[in-house]
Amino acid sequence: MPSHLRPAVASVVLFSALTGLAYPFAITGIAQALMPRQANGSLIARGDGFVGSTLVGQSFTADRDFHGRPSATQAVDPADGTRTVDAPYNAANSGGSNLGPTSQKLVDRVKAAVAALGGGPDHPVPADAVTTSASGLDPDITPADAAAQAARVAAARGLPLDRVVALVRDGTQGPGLGIFGEARVNVLGLNLALDAAGGATTPPQKPGR
Repeated sequence: MPSHLRPAVASVVLFSALTGLAYPFAITGIAQALMPRQANGSLIARGDGFVGSTLVGQSFTADRDFHGRPSATQAVDPADGTRTVDAPYNAANSGGSNLGPTSQKLVDRVKAAVAALGGGPDHPVPADAVTTSASGLDPDITPADAAAQAARVAAARGLPLDRVVALVRDGTQGPGLGIFGEARVNVLGLNLALDAAGGATTPPQKPGR
């Protein structure tokens, strides 16, 4: 019996050390050496602190700011611990709505969002302006969504429209390596660029909220 247990125990100890200690430490060290910013969360600094991450969206609702995708994240209802309530960009509860295309609740919500944006047969709105992402924490929007918001942001900030459009263009990132994903605009980065351009400023937000 001991002769059978000894190899098994040795294998568990060996592979625990390799996969549970050596490998994580090696990957962490390589990441810190080659790409420390990404390894530490791709944080965006402003002044003496951090205002967020390029990887995790925040909830912007003021007219002076570009808004991110709708968020389906939720939180515990403070009035009833057995229920949940909508909590946009709650980083502690990432997830989509899990509503399918046949869900009447989803249809009604999207129709209401389209109407709120003044959309219609002659005025289509970008899909990402009215649909949620799988994570509920999407930090990016499409260039089309950003372009649709430019006039509102320019008016609220007292900036020329062509200046805001130029910032959207400058902040547009192409697909990864030219082939992966689609063109996108980071919402927090764009709002901070607007602050630097002048006009009304964006107050610091809590990352992931």
